[in-house]
Amino acid sequence: MAHEYRATIRWTRGAEEIFSDNRYSRGHRWSFDGGIEVAGSASPSVVPLPLSREDAVDPEEAFVASISSCHMLTFLSIAAKKRFVVDAYVDEALGIMTKNENGKLFVSKVTLDPKIAFSGDKVPTPEQIADMHHLAHKECFIANSVLTEIVVAGIPSP
Repeated sequence: MAHEYRATIRWTRGAEEIFSDNRYSRGHRWSFDGGIEVAGSASPSVVPLPLSREDAVDPEEAFVASISSCHMLTFLSIAAKKRFVVDAYVDEALGIMTKNENGKLFVSKVTLDPKIAFSGDKVPTPEQIADMHHLAHKECFIANSVLTEIVVAGIPSP
């Protein structure tokens, strides 16, 4: 069974912008089903201010967030099926952009650094937590869709 996911991305040239001089705003809007809208922009590290927006999500940040979110949601599902109680999950994910073998920039590595709080009578061991992270990585739809190396800080590779 195929699943479809849609996003509408809107950009409009400002009235005072010439565009062909390459001095136009990179600010735009992302719209998703359910009515959610997010301010988007090129990263200020790629396109200098004021042509980009610091208060908007750039594609690279969204990419890192989608990897982290997918891993977290998969991990939570696995933990629930194993009857562990998770109270909180906070991930300070970090994406690194480098050049590939063709000299093109790409997000080459994402390091997830989740801090997870468990409660209840059945708390997982560090080994069980590592196993759940490995399974979450293996089952995460986004991780299965990208070339980026994805690691979890403090968890050795299988």
